[in-house]
Amino acid sequence: MSKHLFYLSSEQLTAYVWQGGRLRGGSVFASDAAGIEGFMDYLEHQPMLPALLLADLVEEDFQRINVPHVGGMGGRKLLRRRLQQQYRETPYRHFEIQGRLAEGRRDDMVLLAALTNPATVQPWLDALDQLQIPLAGLYSTTLLSSALVARLGLRDEHLLLLTQQSGGWRQSYFQNGLLKFSRLTAAINRDGQPINLGAEAAKTQQFLTSVRLMGRGNVLHAVVIAPLASTPVLESQCEDGPETSFRFLALHHVAGKLGLRSDELRVTELAAQLADPMLLALLARQHGVSQYPLGSVRRHYKLWRIRRVLYWSSAVLGSASLLWMGVNLWQAREAQQDSARLMAEAASYDQRYRSVMAAMPPSVTSTANMRAAVNVERMLGTQAPTPYDMTAMVSAALEQTPQIRLQQLEWKVAQGDAAGAPAATQGDGHQAAPIASALLGIPTRPAQSLRLEAEIMGDQDDYRAAVDSMNRFAQQLASNPGLTVAIDKPPLDTRSSVKLSGKAGPASEDAHPRFSLILVWKP
Repeated sequence: MSKHLFYLSSEQLTAYVWQGGRLRGGSVFASDAAGIEGFMDYLEHQPMLPALLLADLVEEDFQRINVPHVGGMGGRKLLRRRLQQQYRETPYRHFEIQGRLAEGRRDDMVLLAALTNPATVQPWLDALDQLQIPLAGLYSTTLLSSALVARLGLRDEHLLLLTQQSGGWRQSYFQNGLLKFSRLTAAINRDGQPINLGAEAAKTQQFLTSVRLMGRGNVLHAVVIAPLASTPVLESQCEDGPETSFRFLALHHVAGKLGLRSDELRVTELAAQLADPMLLALLARQHGVSQYPLGSVRRHYKLWRIRRVLYWSSAVLGSASLLWMGVNLWQAREAQQDSARLMAEAASYDQRYRSVMAAMPPSVTSTANMRAAVNVERMLGTQAPTPYDMTAMVSAALEQTPQIRLQQLEWKVAQGDAAGAPAATQGDGHQAAPIASALLGIPTRPAQSLRLEAEIMGDQDDYRAAVDSMNRFAQQLASNPGLTVAIDKPPLDTRSSVKLSGKAGPASEDAHPRFSLILVWKP
């Protein structure tokens, strides 16, 4: 993805464009009012792209502290308070947890970093904010060099990395791969002559020893990254000593190890002699969260990301809609072809049917009438009323009440409306009453009734037991779905409207209490 890359030093800002995996441009703007105005004019003629700002400033301070190990949100709040206490005058602050102490209460080892002179950075940020440039982050060349050391596989316990950049020679000290200290020295001394790199490295080693980052007797491995043409002059300045060891790496060789091609770094001739393009290309390929906070300036980048997500979502939705439309058109075409084929088959079948029917003798009735007769016959076979279902219910209830003996059954089908039914002719010439179609199960099965007469076997004089047996029998029948039970005549009729009659003395052996029920079933 294309983006703007800005390299900021104390004297100037250099603007590049990362496009197609290559650095382009290299416009330089001085750190004054005229330079900032020229920078804004430059951006107004450039496309709206996300931007990354890489700072290489003298006013960058590093401190190492040990804090109690606290996890979660509480630990982050503690570190932010310590960071604010250490650097009150600047909003550009950063911390990194670099592990824990091996002894004692095992406090966290934390590196604090800050750009101590915000006036160097703020005018450029204000210009980007005024033009609403989506600035993704503010990064430091020193903090970025940690990724450079890891990619190069430099694993010395005491490592001093020296790179020549726009602001001068950057010297960064790493202890077991962790950044501990960095300083920027000018490449030209007051007399206008190149500085002695070996002497500057010795000063740095003396400082590291004085602050007890290194012990006496430890060897400092200094790795110098410089163009191949400058290596002979630098080697003459940097001589190995009992506690110092120098190693030189060619700039193009380092870029190749980082996976960067030479054409990706092909900018101006002056920039080609510095590590700036290499660091910018490394930042463009693997930039993450902003190392220094941007505050409200970053809102333009958030809005740009939201717009980008909306554009991509619209593109995906549009592509899906086009794909769906194409599938529908293809299916519609197939459906038309299938419809044409089926219509052709139907036409051929119709023609064959007409030819077959033309060869047959005339039929008694039409095909529609024969189809209707078959449907009526099938409906009568499946829905015509029969006493089987109700007698099966009675049989199941008799199994549960063996003291009931069945005497008589009278099965009927509920009478329906006979209007419109065809009339039958009796033998004497008179028309018989028509049979309603509802009685035959057309269109639904009709309701049925069954009058049941039975007697209760048992003690002849125990009418209470007889009534209980009848009630159990009736309840057993009523448990069937759609069946209602009504008592027509109980074993002992005590209703006020019925005359109570009987004979005294012993009854005959064949006399048993009788009752009748009326069952109505609606299928």
